[in-house]
Amino acid sequence: MAGETLVTVVGNLTADPELRHTNSGIPVAGFTIASTPRVFDRDRSEFVDGEPLFLRCSLWRQAGENAAQSLARGMRVIVTGRLRQRTFDDKEGIRRTTVEIDAEEVAASLTYATAKVTKTYRAAPPAAAAAPAAADAGGDPHPF
Repeated sequence: MAGETLVTVVGNLTADPELRHTNSGIPVAGFTIASTPRVFDRDRSEFVDGEPLFLRCSLWRQAGENAAQSLARGMRVIVTGRLRQRTFDDKEGIRRTTVEIDAEEVAASLTYATAKVTKTYRAAPPAAAAAPAAADAGGDPHPF
């Protein structure tokens, strides 16, 4: 959508993703990432940590379920999505504003880790599942 602020952030999960469901049953995983810049301190001749940035993220539907099953606290992840600002009243009635990421993609960073990817399959509706089987019954080779 035009005018949206798209961001990509690399950081570490501060806790395991929490999987919840909306009232209509849609799954959403919520998690926070901490992104800490490393800067070189010339006086000390070493790298030092800068101020960490903590961002709350939401990942919806199947991707959220996959993240909740695959990711854990401390893992380094790459998150890309839309930056959202939300205003709310806290328990004391004070108006607060927060900035969050509505994630489109989340991936484990392979900079300091390895991963084995397992593809998940969604359950197809009965009519849709029967259509490919009928096409393959004619012996036509698969196009790929």
